[in-house]
Amino acid sequence: MDYQLDLDWNDFLARYWQKRPVLLKRGFKNFIDPLSPDELAGLALESEVDSRLVSHQDGRWQVSHGPFESYDHLGETNWSLLVQAVDHWHEPSSRLMRPFRHIPDWRMDDLMVSFSVPGGGVGPHLDQYDVFIIQGTGRRRWRVGEKIALKQHSPHPDLLQVAPFDAIIDEEMEPGDILYIPPGFPHEGYSLENALNYSVGFRAPNARELVSGFADYALSHELGSQRYSDADLVTREHPAEVQQSELDKLRGMMLELVGDPQHFNSWFGEFISQSRHELDAAPPEPPYQPGEIYELITAGETLQRLGGLRVLRVGDSCYVNGEAMVTEQMQAADALTRHTTITQEMLGEALEDPSFLALLCALINNGYWYFND
Repeated sequence: MDYQLDLDWNDFLARYWQKRPVLLKRGFKNFIDPLSPDELAGLALESEVDSRLVSHQDGRWQVSHGPFESYDHLGETNWSLLVQAVDHWHEPSSRLMRPFRHIPDWRMDDLMVSFSVPGGGVGPHLDQYDVFIIQGTGRRRWRVGEKIALKQHSPHPDLLQVAPFDAIIDEEMEPGDILYIPPGFPHEGYSLENALNYSVGFRAPNARELVSGFADYALSHELGSQRYSDADLVTREHPAEVQQSELDKLRGMMLELVGDPQHFNSWFGEFISQSRHELDAAPPEPPYQPGEIYELITAGETLQRLGGLRVLRVGDSCYVNGEAMVTEQMQAADALTRHTTITQEMLGEALEDPSFLALLCALINNGYWYFND
């Protein structure tokens, strides 16, 4: 299904994005669920899929992590099954991500899907990232509070909740409704009946992650090997003192490393194009040969991008799943980043370049793109 989001993006970004929560009634008109509760439960049986069950009975919260073998022990109320990165494993669900590409791809993370029975939820909490919550089958009540300091506590080691809060949004959501919540706004949702919810989440790396990631890049590329030097050293009255000029010089060495645009862009492309969840890549057997790729595409076959695959452009370079696409055919490489379905027209004359064709063949043989049946 081709999901069409009824939203004025310019108005939304100006008034709400990272500013205020908002409920978008019938954001998706005539919404149809891309998967069923049984399909979601089946995904949670797989070891590669990140899933959890959250329940609460008599004031006690319980959390268990998949893969699950059975759901026979569950009752009819007060539990939720949550599955991360469903867009990686279920192609129809991945289409729910596409209407949100008005926000840059590098900020987008994954699609989390939950199935809840009456009373099911994870309790009042807050997130440090933006999220669009799409209501599927069933009804669910959502409350969102103001962004104020709230005491947090852990009723279970795997749950972090907040104290009760006054609601600025308190609504029952029906199929096709969308709730946008910026970072730091407390919220809670619980089902009024059996219900599916789809959460489109976004990345928001903190400085610690960025510094750690760049340090790994510097080590792997053997950058920053120049040592501190002080040929202008003179004696000082206090031998244990580290002088401010020395601190400035040391900090400058570090800033110079990060400040190199070529290395910074290369690192960020590799860093941000890596998926945080496993991909459902299925390399073809036997592998394709470049000539076969050429014949199929020129015969009118189209290529489909693997769900959850991160393909980004940083400056004049394109990256896929943590690696740079090394090619002089930038127009064709840009098409791979821009479109989820690739046609012969999008690749153009690049198909006549043996080196680009070899790159494309390698990407297909990695399972990153596949031919539509």
